[in-house]
Amino acid sequence: MSMSATRTDQTIDFAAFRDPHVVRELIARIRNRVGERQINLMEVCGTHTMSIGRYGFRSVLPPGLKLLSGPGCPVCVTANRDIDHAIALARLDDVIVATFGDMMRVPGSTTSLAAEKAAGRDVRIVYSPLDVLDLARAHPDRQVVFISVGFETTTPAMAACLLEAADRASDNFSMFCANKMTPAALRAIAGDPETRIDGFILPGHVSTITGLSPYRFLVDEFGLPGVVTGFEPTDILEGVSLLVDMVAEGKPAIVNAYRRGVRTEGNPVARALVDQVFEPVDAVWRGLGTLPSSGLRIKPELSRYDAAVRFDVDTETTVEPAGCRCGDVLRGRITPEGCPLFDRICTPEHAVGPCMVSSEGSCAAYFRYRS
Repeated sequence: MSMSATRTDQTIDFAAFRDPHVVRELIARIRNRVGERQINLMEVCGTHTMSIGRYGFRSVLPPGLKLLSGPGCPVCVTANRDIDHAIALARLDDVIVATFGDMMRVPGSTTSLAAEKAAGRDVRIVYSPLDVLDLARAHPDRQVVFISVGFETTTPAMAACLLEAADRASDNFSMFCANKMTPAALRAIAGDPETRIDGFILPGHVSTITGLSPYRFLVDEFGLPGVVTGFEPTDILEGVSLLVDMVAEGKPAIVNAYRRGVRTEGNPVARALVDQVFEPVDAVWRGLGTLPSSGLRIKPELSRYDAAVRFDVDTETTVEPAGCRCGDVLRGRITPEGCPLFDRICTPEHAVGPCMVSSEGSCAAYFRYRS
């Protein structure tokens, strides 16, 4: 089944993607196709995780079908040592640190950016990278550091921000880059002998930039199917249905079920912008360890805007939160309820790990929609 939306005044009518009759039909089809099989599918986008929880899909799909949450939250996969580095930057005199809201409460080894702000450090929430340039212009006597996290979706905006800084000759602006690229994490999970994944619900937002080709290795190397899909009820269920069909038939492929948002080739202009500013580097992911060429760093010719180069900081010894199994959740080894801290010590109000802090974190989604 392929969904299409009607348009009124160039606006998509999303009611077509929430039609209860279509939803019931898709659920019945999935139930019949799964039968007695045991199938594990992983969604690798935090927005998918929130949508699956919001619509209660885990409670209505057949018992043999498990939807596991993967490393789809950029704040969650940011390593503790990178968070500690950001905190060390915030502790420098005459420095303003700016970042997105989710990063504020993520705990480092002993503290967080929110705690540093409460202690008097100048840490600010921004809603766009360009807000940071305005901040630097408003405070020419201060150094302004942007803590940048995100996947392929947001990285072009970071690149544009840095190029704009170069055009403005903003000598008091720099960026600490902890951005990451999704395919390396999928490769690590697909090859993990302790995690059995039969197919991937691929990220819709990321794929608008990357297109489909970066996922071909899932079929070629691991024999695993993947479906790029959107975030409405019928989007997700159609993606699950396609994956179940491919698993049952033993015919893996990479399928685009989100054609209203994703082109096969993605967005070459955005990718070229990223390539102009950043280059791949090995990066540490929470739960997955060091993955080759999975992160980004600012190119040497723009290193004057690289906070990791510009500032020599003392970063405290990295300590992981005791008892927190966020890393195992991110790689699909357990669901959030499998963590001994979930809904006991760790809640959104008193989060121990980033999976409970972020608005797109797996633990936050399971907690919010657990009933």
